[in-house]
Amino acid sequence: MPTYSLDFERPLLEIERQIEELKKLGGDHGDELAALERQLAALRVDVYKTLTPMQRVQVARHPKRPYTLDYLRTVFTDFVELHGDRLFRDDPAIVAGWARLDGQTVMVIGHQKGRDTKENLRRNFAMAHPEGYRKALRLMQLAEKFHAPVITLVDTPGAYPGLGAEERGQAEAIARNLLTMASLRTPIITAVIGEGGSGGALAIGVADRVVMFEHSVYSVISPEGCAAILWKDAGQKERAAEALKLTATDLLDLGVIDEIISEPPGGAHSDPDAAAQALGESLRRHLRQLVRVRIEKLLKRREEKYLSMGAFIEK
Repeated sequence: MPTYSLDFERPLLEIERQIEELKKLGGDHGDELAALERQLAALRVDVYKTLTPMQRVQVARHPKRPYTLDYLRTVFTDFVELHGDRLFRDDPAIVAGWARLDGQTVMVIGHQKGRDTKENLRRNFAMAHPEGYRKALRLMQLAEKFHAPVITLVDTPGAYPGLGAEERGQAEAIARNLLTMASLRTPIITAVIGEGGSGGALAIGVADRVVMFEHSVYSVISPEGCAAILWKDAGQKERAAEALKLTATDLLDLGVIDEIISEPPGGAHSDPDAAAQALGESLRRHLRQLVRVRIEKLLKRREEKYLSMGAFIEK
């Protein structure tokens, strides 16, 4: 079965091919094999240390990257999925329900992509309809009722822009989530685990703490969409990705996120267990800090957090 790879990973694939050939040959090639494995490890670190913004977009979209359901199995325990918005239908693009994080009951809500064409069609490529955001809203309010923290996992190209979604109030659903999360009387933690696309991401992304994987991206629009609008040329995506300041480092500098979670060499898809361990450690640390804060103080800090992100000048 062919292995999915990114264009900048070709030097790594060549060394991996040499390693596989040596292993097939058998015999006494231990020293040569060890040298190649050291070379591969060092090169992988170098390649991923110097990624361009557009290359980080490619990593964030990698089809082998862990998704919400993967982290629900590795980071959380006792997950019980809840369905439906009580208004129209269930939206498989968003999975949500009760879970435990080190014994603490939490409500987990996240976008879910598919691993193959059939699953991607069912999940709508993690592009939620308004009923997905209304499901998320219902469950956030349920968590608030039982004083349970909310943890959201963001990984979407954006909210679904189809005719049916617009007819059912996509913009209103997103706006209502933003308004509700701003004043939800329980701690909220958001982790950007892959793509953070536009209002589709922000609709479950207003939080007391926002953390982000090292090779994830978070932006108002995709680089391709930005390039098509600004320069009428989707081929200008590299230029757009640079201008959008969508990388974790850029967003930390801008104060949009609070922490960058390091990924294993080669990205989260190269070692999902290590990525899960890093995410779990970050979530547990922030959760311990937030549950100690009085709710009125928490809401005040949340307000100040978002007010401090922008500035305006009166003329």
